[in-house]
Amino acid sequence: MLSVQGISKSLGKKELFRDVSFHLHRGEKVGLIGPNGSGKTTLFHIMLELAEPDSGTIVKSKCLRCGHLPQQWIPLQGKTVLAYAMDVDQQVRSVRSRLRDLQARLEKETDRERIEELALEQTGLLERLEHLGGYDLEARAAKVLAGLGFDDRQMHQSVAGLSGGWGMRLELARLLLEEPDLLLLDEPTNHLDLESLMWLESYLVGTASSVVIISHDRTFLNRVVQRIFELDQGRFQEYRGTYDSYLEEKARRKEILTATYKNQQERIRQVERFIERNRVRKDRAKQVQSRLKLLEKMEQVGPVREEAHVRFSFPEPPRSGRNVFELSKVHKAYGDHSVYAGIDLTIERGERVAFLGANGAGKSTLLKILAGVETITGGERLLGHNVVLGYYAQYQWEQLHADRTVLEEASSVAGDLTQTALRSLLGAFLFRGDDVSKKIAVLSGGEKARLILCKLLLQRPNVLLLDEPTNHLDIPSRVVLETSLADFPGTLCFISHDRHFINAVATQTLLVEEGRVQLFPGNYDDFQDVWKSRVRPEAPHATEAAPREQTAPAELSPKKDPSRKRAEAQWRNELYRLKKPLQERLDQTESRLEAAQTRWQELNKALALPDTYRDSAKAQELIREHRECQARIEQLTQVWEEAALAIEDLEAGFRQQKEDPDRERGGKSSSIS
Repeated sequence: MLSVQGISKSLGKKELFRDVSFHLHRGEKVGLIGPNGSGKTTLFHIMLELAEPDSGTIVKSKCLRCGHLPQQWIPLQGKTVLAYAMDVDQQVRSVRSRLRDLQARLEKETDRERIEELALEQTGLLERLEHLGGYDLEARAAKVLAGLGFDDRQMHQSVAGLSGGWGMRLELARLLLEEPDLLLLDEPTNHLDLESLMWLESYLVGTASSVVIISHDRTFLNRVVQRIFELDQGRFQEYRGTYDSYLEEKARRKEILTATYKNQQERIRQVERFIERNRVRKDRAKQVQSRLKLLEKMEQVGPVREEAHVRFSFPEPPRSGRNVFELSKVHKAYGDHSVYAGIDLTIERGERVAFLGANGAGKSTLLKILAGVETITGGERLLGHNVVLGYYAQYQWEQLHADRTVLEEASSVAGDLTQTALRSLLGAFLFRGDDVSKKIAVLSGGEKARLILCKLLLQRPNVLLLDEPTNHLDIPSRVVLETSLADFPGTLCFISHDRHFINAVATQTLLVEEGRVQLFPGNYDDFQDVWKSRVRPEAPHATEAAPREQTAPAELSPKKDPSRKRAEAQWRNELYRLKKPLQERLDQTESRLEAAQTRWQELNKALALPDTYRDSAKAQELIREHRECQARIEQLTQVWEEAALAIEDLEAGFRQQKEDPDRERGGKSSSIS
């Protein structure tokens, strides 16, 4: 479907990545991970041909349709939510117009090669027309929008009234309705609640589209992807399996690389000592020259570099009273809209409470009420004895002053802390050197998040209120935050859609639903396994992904009549018969290619060992085999690509026959009305 070969990219003097190579096949689900700023979004832009690489090439299959979910949303004014989602209908008209043009050209064309090219393009457009539908587009749009959290009232509202988060959901809905061949999703889970997130998981697992996802949500990656692409410190690595499998394999690779580096360095030291001892001896001149050439030709293994991550721990805060918060008959309304009507809630010292509930249920409002930044319209809020609050807002600009520098912002809450100690603390949050002089206005989302966490540490709170603290944090930073919060001796209330984070931190869950709050012991998994069925005995799995998984992707396609099913069955049988020998050749080549790559890696390890070079003949034999193995890999890769293209051409021809079963493959298409 898509082949990336030797892509490199730099921004100014900073090298983002180099020599990135990979293949994407139909139906694959891939996670693209790496620290913030490692170039993940830039790689997406290069794949979409929105940016040019400094070197390397990208080869796409013919008529490949790509869909991209960016990190920002610019709405089209004057449309309702449902109409905006159905905007793919314009593409239906465009596709039909293109098909009529192709039909006219096919009737006049006489060159066989050109006819085949036009017919292949026509096949892709016919398939796209089937995906886009038309007669059932509104029903499909409503299903996708509902899965992503829109209710009937919201679907008929103007897009102009949507927040950025809901706008991104709408953009995602329209993208899913298009059903492109390749989906490139940049942080699709950032603006979803847990229910919508699980629906999206089910949809992506069931879709026929290939998917590449940039995400820091470990549970989401574990449930959706089968491969991991990692960008880290300019290097690209590929791993098979889920995110957890990636962690295990990365640890093994790191161990091997560390041992290889140590062995090679020891070998280099031995050779250098020999050269130093014998440099002036004429009878050893040949051996010295041989060792010098050996060092010149040696492909040196670099040391394992450790990426700098956020490292901090909360200092021991003052002890608060037993009851930290007490809400009694609390009401909250915005105009005529009532969020809470008389809720009671008590949070005790040492509790770690995760707020659960759909977007719009009032989780952030409740957290703001507890923090004292949102006034209540009725009832009473009592703050416990000796409580020192630390509040992390979901949107950083609510707390930071854009005209200040990083150092000035941190100094505003540093008290009597010395400048040296303050700079040291900022360094732990990756603000080093000139970074402390950056203006807040130019900071990225991840930098703002780290700065606010640093400010919380400086305030020495004994109660933390965190609204989506993991947004904009990469995975290593999330791990450090989890560890620190697990050791935090105070009280914690937080909102998060990162299930891994909730399970690692929470000791209680608070369900916010329909203006009510209910507190349950345990973390997210405990709530799902034990308490949810008791809360909703009539529909114990109403918010889980499984029921949606059975209906969401499947119901997006129209039903077929029996004669169409029989024709398609014959079509599939014939395709299988012709495709089988090609597929066998592809599988055999793939097996041989994997064996060659495994041997190539073994030879790399052997050539990195100092003992290898004690036997000169053996070393030369390994070097020769290494070169032959590399040549074999290149040859097998070419054979594999030829077989894959042959299968693709065969399938394309059969897709034409599928659209018109009475026509022989390779003939001209009937007219498109």
